[in-house]
Amino acid sequence: MKFSKIIISTACAFAMMSCNESFLENVPQGTLNDGVMNSPESVDLLVNSAYASLYGFLEGYHPNTLPTNNWSYGEVRSDNAYKGGGGTGDVYDIHLMETFDNTSETGNLDQKWFLLYCSVSRCNSALRVLNNVTEEEVPAKKARIAEMKVLRSHFYFELVRFFNKIPYQDENLPTTEYINVRNDEFTRDQHLSRIAAEMIEASADLPTRQDEKGRINKNIALAYAAKVKLYQAYEQDPATNKVININKSLLNEVISLIDQVQGYGLLPDFQDLDLVESDNGIESVFDIQYSTNDGTADAGRVNWSMQLCQPTGPVYGGDCFFLPSQDLINAYQTDENGLPVFDYQSRPDYASISEDATTHQLVVSNTTPNVDPRLDFVVGRPGITWKNQKDTPYGFDWARDPGAYGYNGVKRFILDRNDPNISFVGCHGLSGLNWHYIRYADLLLWKAEALIELGRQDEALPLINRIRQRAMDSKYVKDFNDPSKDAANYKIGLYTNQGWTQEYARQALRTETRLEKAMEGERYFDLVRWGITEEVMTKYLQAEKDNRPYYQNTTFKPGREYFAIPVAQYNFSYGRYTQNPGYPSF
Repeated sequence: MKFSKIIISTACAFAMMSCNESFLENVPQGTLNDGVMNSPESVDLLVNSAYASLYGFLEGYHPNTLPTNNWSYGEVRSDNAYKGGGGTGDVYDIHLMETFDNTSETGNLDQKWFLLYCSVSRCNSALRVLNNVTEEEVPAKKARIAEMKVLRSHFYFELVRFFNKIPYQDENLPTTEYINVRNDEFTRDQHLSRIAAEMIEASADLPTRQDEKGRINKNIALAYAAKVKLYQAYEQDPATNKVININKSLLNEVISLIDQVQGYGLLPDFQDLDLVESDNGIESVFDIQYSTNDGTADAGRVNWSMQLCQPTGPVYGGDCFFLPSQDLINAYQTDENGLPVFDYQSRPDYASISEDATTHQLVVSNTTPNVDPRLDFVVGRPGITWKNQKDTPYGFDWARDPGAYGYNGVKRFILDRNDPNISFVGCHGLSGLNWHYIRYADLLLWKAEALIELGRQDEALPLINRIRQRAMDSKYVKDFNDPSKDAANYKIGLYTNQGWTQEYARQALRTETRLEKAMEGERYFDLVRWGITEEVMTKYLQAEKDNRPYYQNTTFKPGREYFAIPVAQYNFSYGRYTQNPGYPSF
């Protein structure tokens, strides 16, 4: 049984809990009085309520436009994805993110800040009670405290990645003091250092595995600490956000932490990542739990963060948000050895779609170059076999607004139309497929990255090749009309020691990270960590202007690697908060 099924009733019980004016405290309403909520009997309720925050359905806000999987914050802001939907005005705040026009008044960002702090509050509420009970009253006290600290650190890590300058409050700070906490009391480095340290400390009180799927365990704490320290290793100038140093001591800690995470591996086929049967499996280090047909309303605890992202057309009838960019598609091209083409932007668009001048029919051209097979694991392309559909391939009519966003769609994270774990009750094909927040491939990539930056690129080579070998061994997508043939000229090869310098290895690692992790909500944050956001996004916007007319006047603004501090939060602080670099002062 997924842990998500255990916590649904608790999440419902807390539906009447909301953040008060301090935006950090969940104040129980109705029958949940202080006597109940501060007793040992409340521990499970409070702990499960904190876990329910991962679901993202909090305080009256909906995760479809505030996604916990960061498709808008981590992919649409990058070179991987377009917003999609019914035109640029559809969910306009996400369009502003895509075109880097968001400001301190962008409502979506204020709501995201609010929800993340509400999630922190739930962890703090649980910790307050846990700190005041005995192990006789709550035998799992130490483990539950550790779980809450790791979970709280997760939400704080998201806040740092989003907003940089954030206030910090733990369970020991009286709520009356929240208003006096500044958002510049700690630097990015200090926040990340504290987050990693708390996760490592918590790992000592956690079992390697938990009986209930979804509970934080020792492996999650150590793996997550490695991720945080990897971010911390790239030291930034606080005035410009530019990377000014890579801390080698921290990189060694990253490697050490990853080496302590045991018992995981790669699934045999990349496409198994999108099967419910693989949830909480060998590659799943930290899964956000979802489920269908579990007896709850609205078809179950489905992944509402993906509600808007199903294809439109006859098969799903979805809203068609979160679409792969042409640049991402082009990046999957490979050379005669099956290795990535690093200068792909100098080549014509792969599988470009246009209208034939004579017949006025849509045609797909330039399909002969070699491509990495992961292209058609990640992207839905017209004429290409879609999942297990036998009646129709992905079609031109699956696009909702091709004039604005083209005809391609996201294929990852979406189940086949006939899968029993997909539900069409009151929504567009939502599913119980878990979101793999940390998977084993991440650990291989993070370790390889650390090794390369330490000048130990030869040790990174087999780690990168291991991921490429899995893609090579996966079942390739077959031609819809002739299943004896592949759907494209798939060719993927392994890197060799020849020419494997640190610079080449760095480029290979960053490319592999993009291709393996495409659309998983991490791309923009990777660019910021590496300090190459301006370089990559400038090239991307220049390359994409002919495809996406709304990019004509779009530029990335250096110094705005982080979102602006919302003006509503500045007002709440009575002017105590300071704005991030790159934005006008309050």
